[in-house]
Amino acid sequence: MYSEPTYLTARMVAPTIEAHFARQAAGSAALPGEVVLPLAPWVEAVTDVAFWASLRREEGHSPRISLALLPPTQAVRPLLFGQVRRLTPYNLVKLAPAVVQPGIHLGVWHDADGFYVWGTATRIPPLCFVLEVVEPGLLVVKHRRADGFGKFVNVAILRGDQLQLVDVENAAAADCPALRSFLPLPGPPAHRHQVDSVLVELATAMRAHGRGGLVLVVPPGSGGWQQSVVQPLGYPVAPAYARIAELRQPAPTKRKQQQRLLRAIGLVGGFTAVDGATVITRDYHLLAFGAKVARAAHSTPVDKLVLSEPVVGSQPQHLHPAQNGGTRHLAAAQFVHDQHDALAMVASQDGYFTVFAWSESQQLVQAHRIDVLLL
Repeated sequence: MYSEPTYLTARMVAPTIEAHFARQAAGSAALPGEVVLPLAPWVEAVTDVAFWASLRREEGHSPRISLALLPPTQAVRPLLFGQVRRLTPYNLVKLAPAVVQPGIHLGVWHDADGFYVWGTATRIPPLCFVLEVVEPGLLVVKHRRADGFGKFVNVAILRGDQLQLVDVENAAAADCPALRSFLPLPGPPAHRHQVDSVLVELATAMRAHGRGGLVLVVPPGSGGWQQSVVQPLGYPVAPAYARIAELRQPAPTKRKQQQRLLRAIGLVGGFTAVDGATVITRDYHLLAFGAKVARAAHSTPVDKLVLSEPVVGSQPQHLHPAQNGGTRHLAAAQFVHDQHDALAMVASQDGYFTVFAWSESQQLVQAHRIDVLLL
């Protein structure tokens, strides 16, 4: 028997979450592990318990938990409890210290008496419903990428009584193809294995060190970008560091290769903590770090941009770059204003993350706030 949920935001989001996972599964001949897609009542019940657990503390610590909704038969080499534990806020808080490390999920399933925790899992199917407790009152609904590589795809963010649904049809992605890497793919998953998520992992690494950072992504073989940075470069990399590009060929499908690739991305992400900009090519060769952005001699100061967010219901805003953030944001906007074929990514110390790209349709710099995709 299921208890009546009392967290109303869970009831609001549950039908949308069920529909999202159903769309993602459409057209798939066979899902790995034959995963059972989440139904709205299941989503509502699990989210309700997780929310109330997030508001509790155990020995002075707030819980950080990842819940995966699946039977143990669908997990690869799970750890099984000798006795299952009922899914209650109390039991989640008690178990939280054991699963605080990234990549460990508490397995949750149900029987006639309701939902229970059966153990832990580290490898789960791609379309398994995952709910992460990030901090008190902050929950993120997500699922693993189809190729199993790197960060999970965020579907919805619940902040107390606020609900943010990721907009997979975000119009800004049409002008910024790189933004598509951060979004869950809509429709049939026929080509999901072709998704390039290196930028997602680099963004995650930039946020992890907490110091903020600026990455400039420039066309390979082009030297035009050097007109927009102070010369000489403070920390050029010679020859260019190509380990990420090497590990991506062929596409990383084996677990060990994926781990090596993540380490290489983490290495580059570490250099973004150094004051100045880190410069990489679109095929992921590291060219320099600690670079200082300067307005190109032929250019004019950037005085307008359009700010968007991949959240259902959000509206683009036109504003001056100084209204969008600090010096890193202004430098990124100026760089893209000067170098239309480049991309800039800014991580703020307060957790915000923005991707800057040139919009050909609007002839403006577009700033895409994507921190909701990186939680």
